[in-house]
Amino acid sequence: MKDKRSSLLVGAFMLFGIAAFVYLAMQVSGLAFDDKSDGYTITARFDDIGGLTDRAKVTIAGVTVGQVDSIEYDQEYYMAKVDMTIYADVDNIPTDSSIAILTSGLIGEKYLGISIGAEEEVLQEGDEIFDTQSALVLENLIGQFLFSQGEE
Repeated sequence: MKDKRSSLLVGAFMLFGIAAFVYLAMQVSGLAFDDKSDGYTITARFDDIGGLTDRAKVTIAGVTVGQVDSIEYDQEYYMAKVDMTIYADVDNIPTDSSIAILTSGLIGEKYLGISIGAEEEVLQEGDEIFDTQSALVLENLIGQFLFSQGEE
């Protein structure tokens, strides 16, 4: 009787551990269980996205307020077009806000950071942020540094 009980407890503990591992893996990969798909879509165009990917987070003041839905090449403007969903509870982003591609740490993941503007009118479904700052590509910076050192 005691062996069955201890085997049952060990089995339950193992199932709990596996479920916790799957949940953690889903959270880290960006495939979270919390469905925040309700929101509104906005667009921004960048000269260089520098490794930004789908499902990258969108932040304001370091707080996640949305995620990147799709990235495609805009043949009309010769730029990368980034569509993102902003969560429905964040409905007060001014239309003159700016957005930049940022990096977590020195060589970490890329994400979008919105800097709030001062306009009273707010972004709605389908609007575009025009004030954008492209990613700083480390290879380009190193190349510029080496080129400038060679001229001296």
